Order: sequence, then C-alpha cells, then structure tokens
Amino acid sequence: MRVPFTKMQGAGNDFIVLDETRQRYGLTSAQYRWLADRHFGVGADQILTVRPAPRPDVDFEYVIHNADGGEVENCGNGARCFVRYVHDAGLTTQRTVRVATRAGVLTLALQDDGRVQVDMGAPIFEPLHVPFDPHGLDPEPLGDWQRWPLALPGVEPAPRVAVLSMGNPHAVLRVPDVQTAPVAQWGPGIESHARFPRRVNVGFVQVVDRTHARLRVYERGAGETLACGTGACAAVVAGVRLGWFDERVEVELRGGRLTIEWPRGRAGLAAHVLMTGPAEPVFSGVVDVPALP
Repeated sequence: MRVPFTKMQGAGNDFIVLDETRQRYGLTSAQYRWLADRHFGVGADQILTVRPAPRPDVDFEYVIHNADGGEVENCGNGARCFVRYVHDAGLTTQRTVRVATRAGVLTLALQDDGRVQVDMGAPIFEPLHVPFDPHGLDPEPLGDWQRWPLALPGVEPAPRVAVLSMGNPHAVLRVPDVQTAPVAQWGPGIESHARFPRRVNVGFVQVVDRTHARLRVYERGAGETLACGTGACAAVVAGVRLGWFDERVEVELRGGRLTIEWPRGRAGLAAHVLMTGPAEPVFSGVVDVPALP
C-alpha cells in the first residue's frame, strides 16, 4: 500500500504525519511500528494522523501512535506539528484550531513568530486518574504537594517522583545535572513499573533557577527522545507545586527550547497549561507500506 506522508519535527521530537481526511489507510500496529523504524521505515518517535472532525465543536481529530505501534492519549510536540501541517497543507485557513484527542480537546494556535502555542488543558493530580497506584506508599510532603518513593531493583534510596497526568501519565524526578542523570538506567524500570498500569513517561529535571529548567524524558513506548512537550509541561507543573519554579519557565531539552506557562491565578490547580515552541516540516514523500498483521 502506497501511503503519502510528511516528516516533521518539534524541538527534535520527530513525527510522521498522515492525512486521513479523505480516506482511512487502516494501518495495523505492526505497520505503525514499521513506519517508525529508523532502519526499515521512515523513522520517527510518533506517527500523527489527521482525521475529520468527529463532532461539531472541533475542527479535526488528532490521533497519535507511538513508535511501538500503540495508540496513546496525547503528544504536545506533535500537537504543534499537527496545526502547522493542517495549515500548510491547506486543510484549514484558520490560525487557531480545536482538535479532539483521546485525552480531550486541545486548542492549537500559530503565532506570528512562527512558533505554535498549545493550550494543553489542566493537569490531573488524582493518582487513580493518572493512573498510579499509591497503595502502601508513604509520600514525602513538599511545597503544596508530595513526592512518592518508587522502589527500583538495586537502587537505594528509592527515587522520589512527582506523579501527574497531562492527558498522559508522567513521573517527574529532580536531578542535579541532566547530563549525568541515570536516564538509560532508571527510565525503563520506571516506565514499566507495576504502580503505573498504563506505563508512564519519565522526566529527569534539573532546576537551573526559578525560570529555567533542563529536561530529559524517557518516553513511554519510544525510549529517550530529543524533546517531549507533555513532559516539559509535567515537569514545570510539578516544579511549581513543589516550590522549585515560577509560573513561566523556559525548558531546555536536547532538541530545543519550549516555553511553559501555568498561570494559576483564580483557577488554582484547574488552570490550563500553555506550551509554546517550534514546529517544522522536514520532507514529504510516499512510502510503500508492507502488508503486516
């Protein structure tokens, strides 16, 4: 099957974008894995699909598959590429669009400077809704929140993580230096930890000062990536609640820089998180996708 695609990237987080506004390709999980494979397919961290609006209050449906072929709830860097794609491809003339995801509705806006701002919605803190199983754990109070000890084989003391959802689950750890953080050593164990029934994205955050962070993320189903938009949002929200950050933070990732704002004001914990960053096309083409079960 011949499938047209566009390769895009946002702060180094790279995507394959598929347009299914006119026809469905009916790809299997194995075919999504093949597309994401950097040796045999096109290569990407995630595959993003544009589909027609499923209801009248949104402009499009936004579907995300990880490199392992599984469909997931949200992807912030992908959302920025999504709105850039639909505008550049002539699928809309609007500079602001609303899209439906498995996690809810996102508002995406092209800025005059070429960057894209995404209203990521409100964070979710209730452990069972992340989902996260805190049964039997003794949390460490910090700021106006808490961190949870997470047992890992051979690691003492147990790492303490802040747990929340940005439409997808995140565990955030503070480290003194992201360059030497044990991302490869701890990332897989935390991602698949039994206390996270849907697995989890793992953020290793260095607090440079109250308005500047450095971050590396081990993503669920993709491994470490050059950037993670929801991970940057989760790290800043956690840092605000734990007393590390102000409400606007520049987050430096391996692939670029994102601006994250959580202006709580009167809304408090229900305030929406705003993410602003780049979204760039790389190339377009047509690929022959093999028949895979």
